[in-house]
Amino acid sequence: MQRSCDTSFLQTAKGDAYQAVKVAIETGYRHIDGALMYMNEHEVGQAIRSKIADGTVTREEIFYCGKLWNTFHPPHMVRPALERTLEMMQLDYVDLYIVEMPIAFKPGDVFFPKDENGKFIYHETDLCATWEALEACKDAGLVKSLGVSNFNKRQLELILNKPGLKHKPVSNQVECHPYFTQPELLSFCRQNASVTLTCPPLLEDEVLVSIAQKHNKTPAQVALRFNIQRGVVVIPKSFTSARIKENFQVGIFDFCLSEDQMEKIEGLNKNMRHVLLPM
Repeated sequence: MQRSCDTSFLQTAKGDAYQAVKVAIETGYRHIDGALMYMNEHEVGQAIRSKIADGTVTREEIFYCGKLWNTFHPPHMVRPALERTLEMMQLDYVDLYIVEMPIAFKPGDVFFPKDENGKFIYHETDLCATWEALEACKDAGLVKSLGVSNFNKRQLELILNKPGLKHKPVSNQVECHPYFTQPELLSFCRQNASVTLTCPPLLEDEVLVSIAQKHNKTPAQVALRFNIQRGVVVIPKSFTSARIKENFQVGIFDFCLSEDQMEKIEGLNKNMRHVLLPM
């Protein structure tokens, strides 16, 4: 199992992403989750290359996930967007490239285009046409695998049922935690072999706190372990060296939640998102 590090920080000081990814790789993380619109792929790529250069890892041992942003959905813009990521990171390929959202904004380099009233400017594009452009990128060797993010069942079916589908999505990266367990989507993804899933004061919840005390763990580690035992890939994120190491070393792989504890955590579901997507 690859252990993952999320790089989704839009407002960070220069060098923070570079240092965080270096610490993560040195600690043992191998799955790095990033995106062009996070505005730090140049630092992430620099950190990856530095750890390859000093012999800590090989390129094959690193699994990098990049994302196609909403303003690059038109088919003719898909490959240039991916090539922009590769140029920023100075890599020959990414391991996974995913459609960040199933919606499109007005094409261009303004990531959040809005009209004079402050409303998002959307763009009508065909998800299947966008997917075909991604398939061409995979065939060209620019990406190893393709996936999606924030897709619901209907949107997944659009891709899975596309005539002439060459490459199925291998992942659907979504919000998923004890307050938002997404059982229906998880069940659908499990039924479709190549599609798998990727926080209020959740970590202060008395159920998580109580279970954490019994295992001598933190509530965060219990929440991560809960999803791991459900077969969900989790991508923790932090810029704090201690937390990066805590999630990996002290971690979530040296204990198991009982069936009763799993049921108690499942009972916390409130269908409550932490990450709001107003668009």
